[in-house]
Amino acid sequence: MATIESVTLDVADTAAARRFYTAAFGLDGQIRLRASEAPTTGFRGFTLALTVSQPSTVDSLVATALAAGATTLKPAAKSLWGYGAVVQAPDGAIWKIATSAKKDTGPATREIDEIVLLLGVADVGASKRFYTGQGLAVGKSFGRVYVEFAAGSGPVKLALYRRRALAKDVGVPPEGTGSHRLTIGGDAGAFTDPDGFAWEASAQLPTTV
Repeated sequence: MATIESVTLDVADTAAARRFYTAAFGLDGQIRLRASEAPTTGFRGFTLALTVSQPSTVDSLVATALAAGATTLKPAAKSLWGYGAVVQAPDGAIWKIATSAKKDTGPATREIDEIVLLLGVADVGASKRFYTGQGLAVGKSFGRVYVEFAAGSGPVKLALYRRRALAKDVGVPPEGTGSHRLTIGGDAGAFTDPDGFAWEASAQLPTTV
């Protein structure tokens, strides 16, 4: 079963981005950085989500992200599915921090249970077929609305969402052009998916955060 080992973000200043991700989320290894000035405007077509165990952990991670220079797209709030917030990093990447719990069950921690890369795609069904053909195993599937692949031994889980629905979920307009400024690293090999998201073999990727 193919897995994702890391994601690489193209950033203008790798040192500044490294300081942000360490201070904001304490990430180490899952997010890689590459210097690039590739043009991009508007929504890049993806978000990264941190799934945690309780609301106080959401609040802690959001607070350190904002202190490190992130901006708020959606403030932390309860919803039907749980509790979460959306912030945008200084490099432009959008991050959602969320939990399915609505109440704390213990002291606040900074433990991240799961990292999910959500790709906004034009046709969920077509992209699902493409990715299963690349060796990814489907974990959950809700028709042409949402697909989640099994993470396996990898630290990052992949999910597919309709582009407009994903943009609405994180509070930005769906329009965007130019580079995704994202490369996915894993053991499925090098290829580009139907929506222009590029994959590279893990060994080809740059250094970690």
